[in-house]
Amino acid sequence: MKPAAFLLAAAASASVAAAQDLKVNDKGYFARPGLNVMVFSDYYPEGHQTGVTIVQHGTRVAANGDLRLDPSPGQWSPMPVTVTHTVDAKTRTISQTLAYPNPKTNGHGFNPVFYPKLDLNYRVSVTALEGNSFRIIVDLDKPLPPQFVGRVGFNLELFPGLLFGKSWLMDGKSGIFPRQPVGPMVRAAGAPIETPRNAQPNGPVPSPNGEPLTAPLGTGRSLVVAPEDERLRMRIESRSGGLELLDGRSNHNNGWFIVRGVVPAGASAHAIEWIVTPNVVEGWKAAPVIQVSQLGYAPGQPKKAVIELDPADRDVKRVRLLRMTAEGPREVLAGAPERWGNFLRSNYYTFDFSRVAEPGMYELTYGDRVSEPFRIGADVYARGAWQQTLEYFLPIQMCHMRVNEKYRVWHGLDHVDDARMAPTGLNHFDGYEQGPSTLTRFKGGDHVPGLDAGGWHDAGDYDLRVESQIGTVWLLSKMVEEFGLDYDATTIDQVHKVVEIHQPDGKNDALQQIEHGLLSILGGYRAMGRVYRGIQDVSLRQYVMLGEAANATDNVPMKRVEGLGVDANGHPITADDRWVFTEENPKRELYVAGGLAAAARALKASNPAMAAEALAAARHLYAGAIDKTDDVGMRVFATAELIHSTNDPALVRRLVAMRPAILSHIAETGWAIAPILDRIPDELFKATLDVGVATYQAKIRADARADSPYGVPYKPDIWGAGWDIQERGVRQYFFHKGWPELTPTDSYINALNFVLGVHPGENNESFASGVGSHSATIGYGFNRADWSYVPGGVISGTALIRPDLPELKEWPFFWQQREYVMGGGETNYMFLALAADRLYRGGK
Repeated sequence: MKPAAFLLAAAASASVAAAQDLKVNDKGYFARPGLNVMVFSDYYPEGHQTGVTIVQHGTRVAANGDLRLDPSPGQWSPMPVTVTHTVDAKTRTISQTLAYPNPKTNGHGFNPVFYPKLDLNYRVSVTALEGNSFRIIVDLDKPLPPQFVGRVGFNLELFPGLLFGKSWLMDGKSGIFPRQPVGPMVRAAGAPIETPRNAQPNGPVPSPNGEPLTAPLGTGRSLVVAPEDERLRMRIESRSGGLELLDGRSNHNNGWFIVRGVVPAGASAHAIEWIVTPNVVEGWKAAPVIQVSQLGYAPGQPKKAVIELDPADRDVKRVRLLRMTAEGPREVLAGAPERWGNFLRSNYYTFDFSRVAEPGMYELTYGDRVSEPFRIGADVYARGAWQQTLEYFLPIQMCHMRVNEKYRVWHGLDHVDDARMAPTGLNHFDGYEQGPSTLTRFKGGDHVPGLDAGGWHDAGDYDLRVESQIGTVWLLSKMVEEFGLDYDATTIDQVHKVVEIHQPDGKNDALQQIEHGLLSILGGYRAMGRVYRGIQDVSLRQYVMLGEAANATDNVPMKRVEGLGVDANGHPITADDRWVFTEENPKRELYVAGGLAAAARALKASNPAMAAEALAAARHLYAGAIDKTDDVGMRVFATAELIHSTNDPALVRRLVAMRPAILSHIAETGWAIAPILDRIPDELFKATLDVGVATYQAKIRADARADSPYGVPYKPDIWGAGWDIQERGVRQYFFHKGWPELTPTDSYINALNFVLGVHPGENNESFASGVGSHSATIGYGFNRADWSYVPGGVISGTALIRPDLPELKEWPFFWQQREYVMGGGETNYMFLALAADRLYRGGK
């Protein structure tokens, strides 16, 4: 017989082991220390953010576990629609029912001629087993039609950035996860069928003979991922058929590694059955994270670091502030951090070191964790803070120009064949829609003159959205107006269409950039008598192009080009010139009118002719749109900017007459009125505004305290919230301008700190590329395929893996985390940095 003590120890050990099994937590996913499994908590498959998702030691390692029609699907591949989500904590099972086809897929740009209709309902169920294991079962409502056998399979995607150079084992075979996809090339099984005669894809979608892929890295029934790494090791075993390990980057640069099991012919119940066992390091806790501005602080600025801790970490340590000296670091302050509370999945503490004002370089330490160095200095925002955006990002994004930086050419002369009028009735793959009329004298396919100059490439692609163009113009104009921005580091030669970075030309770069934006907006307005909606690539091949902008088109207007395929209406694309889209949108027209009015003030002295044209266009657009929309925020914005530019008493009366609507939408209206309060003689109107602003600012302060430890209203979502937080920060600046006693400066300074590194998650880099000690040097820009960045660009930032994981991965293809967008982050960030410099240095 075994001793009683041994039996007790065994029972205790079994009890501990059972306590560590995966269980459904109160947030609706499986959890145990070191391992989480979400089941369709998200639904963003084109962003690799849905399905069965595995978080191992605090890091998302696998996602998008779902049934797909392609071995290696891409952004425009067919996706199912979600139906019913079920969580059964008692049986430790989470299920999701889904169906093909998804009616939204076609609107997203998916070309139905290459994907025959599949009517299929199915259920993905995940059940926790003993220890770290869980079972995935896929049940179909009926067996697959014969033409889909071999084509439909369950895919689980493995995040590549963690696996490069790691090994895999599969049924006696082994290999290394490659840094780049390598052949041999094979045709994908289950080639698309029923392809219409003469139809050609307008981009990288499957060809009639099946899409070329690299041969599987391995095949078998059992796969072990990264056996040498205890934090990444994971076993995947199939009980329903073979597995393939694929490299999804061979047909899509932004693809992941894929584990795939094909649905067998005739199968319905348990068509797919896998057992997945991620390894867990016993006793694992998330490492503490010190979140501090990567740039630094002004001496008189409030300074508060945030410490992010694992909820199981009870050993709260002291924080030390070290000043860098010639002899090494010297402690100048130490103390216990103050507990803020729980946010997302972590505990948060703050450490206030505002009383330290001596200029110099500093670091913060917490236990064995050390922050990056940051500076305290009166001129911390005066150099190397906003200049990167004006010196690099804006020039590099300039369309219709060659952009040089000494030996480097950022891009050649591009898109000077712009633009052809988009065909009517066209639903474009990037969301643009051309209605039944072009709303101009031009017919679909006509060349529209005046669009071959000005503008900035919008984002990671090369389109020009009118809202991003005018948004950039407006913010630059306000920086000139508010802060006297006058800075020259760049030559901008519109005659020869050449930009030379770090070659001053004696002109204010900000004013030249405003002019560049107006060349595009006013060029379209002159030609069409209205503003464009956007200018975009005609083919998917152009749209997904990575790299040199000059390669997108031949720069020859209306030159016939073969092999571009067909548009979404099935009509041949005959030239590579971009399309210009138009629309009836009074809200957007008012936005343009307000931006043009601000630009007219900024350019009045330096370019009076362009200023006059901008103001005339603003008046015309305003007159045609003001009574056609009930969007109060945009009506007030345009009216206020025109009052600022014209002092027109009729406009003042119109604004005052909107008082009830203004007060009921004070968040969207009050900030826009702040700069013109002195031009409104109606004291009753201003008094009621005071009351409305006071109520709103009290709510903002309450939300900032309650939402998170970051001092800003913040509700994380699938997309990084950095752009929204910056935009609110700019508006708070204007609220402070109009109502300083009601709006503290920290309401916009905290937004700046958030961007510069005081934000959640293990990656505490500055969202502003090239700004601060540790910044986003991998960005979703035009050079993302090189794992590079554009200095001065501002990424979207930390996103949410629902329901509670903040994530900012070092991966260049996550637009929801790392994209640069004109009118999104860059000029808002630049404005906030200039505002901070003005606040802490005055008019210096």
